[in-house]
Amino acid sequence: MRMPSLSLIALAIASALTISACANVSGLKINNFDIGKTLSAANSAKNAIVPLTETEEIALGEGIASNLLGLAPLHTDREVQRYVNTVGRWISMHSERPDLPWTFAVLDTDEVNAFAAPGGYVVMTKGMLMRMGSEAELAGVLGHEVAHVVRKHHLNAMQKSSAMSAVRDGLDVAITAKNGNPNVLKVLSVGTALYARGLDKEDEYESDRMGVVLAARAGYDPFGLPAVLHTLQKVNSSDEGMQLLFQTHPKLSDRLAQLDGIMGKDFDRYDNLPSVQRRFETVMARIKDGKK
Repeated sequence: MRMPSLSLIALAIASALTISACANVSGLKINNFDIGKTLSAANSAKNAIVPLTETEEIALGEGIASNLLGLAPLHTDREVQRYVNTVGRWISMHSERPDLPWTFAVLDTDEVNAFAAPGGYVVMTKGMLMRMGSEAELAGVLGHEVAHVVRKHHLNAMQKSSAMSAVRDGLDVAITAKNGNPNVLKVLSVGTALYARGLDKEDEYESDRMGVVLAARAGYDPFGLPAVLHTLQKVNSSDEGMQLLFQTHPKLSDRLAQLDGIMGKDFDRYDNLPSVQRRFETVMARIKDGKK
């Protein structure tokens, strides 16, 4: 397997670890994810969008990831970023697309969410991390996001939305000349709004199913993802930090019911797989103590 190439998001992480914090480059506010106030309606994407090559998919993912990085500063603890990348890349190696330039980043915000972008880019909030209790739970959530990329959920949704109105005006996208393919830019204009409205329920259910399988393949207790969903289910529905997650995903009870239906006794044989709690707690202690 080839090593992941250096990408925009990787450069952003390196920059964030060099300075005390990363600038909020796009002006988006994570507290309410008010994209509508920072982006204005642009022309409708009337022309049909041709299928993208893998190279173009990766370029598209870089553009989206660079904007997701503008939602909040990156967490500046090197060990936290390294840890999440290590777990994430290990999970991705057990997927059907191990050779993508998989890159994972943690945003320094108490919002509870995680995002995947085409081409192998995953962004998670500190708030989501702090809701977890073990590495197996982290593996389950990252497996869910990896599944979105593997199944091209966001990319397919963008293709289907190509004839709808796109939000683009005011979008500051760092795409180099070699990646300035007009097809990429066309899909990108549609794709940014997708993160405010969410994917189809079936895409989320499929990623949940694949997430538990990927966690088990990687040697983790596959019940980590259901455990996270159970934890989030206990959070008050009016919690401001959970609003975007609730808005863009199916009901937690429905997701748990779906998982219960496919896991059942078939996954009981994996209940002896480790949850790797101590290592996870050591890293989480760094966040709580504010170590750098």
